[in-house]
Amino acid sequence: MMKIVIAVAIVAVTGLVAGLGLAIASVIMAVPKDEKAEKIRECLPGANCGACGFSGCDGYAAALSKGDTEDTALCAPGGNDTAKAIAGVLGVEAGAVQPSAAVVLCKGHRRNATEKYIYQGVYSCKMAVQLYGGPKDCVYGCIGLGDCEAACPYDAIHMCDGVARVNPLMCRACRMCVRTCPKGLIEMIPLHRTTAAVTCKNHDKGAQTRKECKVGCIGCMKCVKACEYDAVKVENFVAHVDYSKCIGCGKCHEACPTGSIDLMQMI
Repeated sequence: MMKIVIAVAIVAVTGLVAGLGLAIASVIMAVPKDEKAEKIRECLPGANCGACGFSGCDGYAAALSKGDTEDTALCAPGGNDTAKAIAGVLGVEAGAVQPSAAVVLCKGHRRNATEKYIYQGVYSCKMAVQLYGGPKDCVYGCIGLGDCEAACPYDAIHMCDGVARVNPLMCRACRMCVRTCPKGLIEMIPLHRTTAAVTCKNHDKGAQTRKECKVGCIGCMKCVKACEYDAVKVENFVAHVDYSKCIGCGKCHEACPTGSIDLMQMI
């Protein structure tokens, strides 16, 4: 009986000593709280999307608190209201969030793009792209299995006839879809003004592109010649618009022989 009492006492004393040691260590090794960062964190929407360029809302709040960045307008999902709230905590003037929305640069739906096989594997663009670049003849086009749709936390993306489409009114510019697309087909374009966008990423020569898709860019340079603002360039047989230069005049859209340039009225 005495042996049992001694064993229990030893375990109890050991537990007590260990508990006291942990309590002392937690005080000595405690990381001081950054109250300013916590207040900033409360202003942020909690999307943790990384659109700000930091690891998430905590990372952005910490960077603002430490002075690693002074830009209060990096949170696209939060918009100007969040920028003003952060500025109130920091005691500075709020920056202006530039409104933008995602756009899928592909119109290769089932009526436009040809297919080389019927895919029956895991329903994921990331998986399908491993098999000869996907089921479509155009290896640069949208696979249409919805990885971006699943990644969007705002229900702004849906599949339409085998191609992803973004509702700009629902998009919060979090860029989750941009990072998810295995083909790199999604870009951010400015809101509240009309701009042209080349809805194709095919880098094949024109003749090959025509075989793969009815509305693919053939790199004919007609859009470049039509643009008076040096906003359109052709590189690697495909055109691209510099949104900062484009005024939305529509001349490149009118000149395009394949209809691969759209005017995006993102208002």
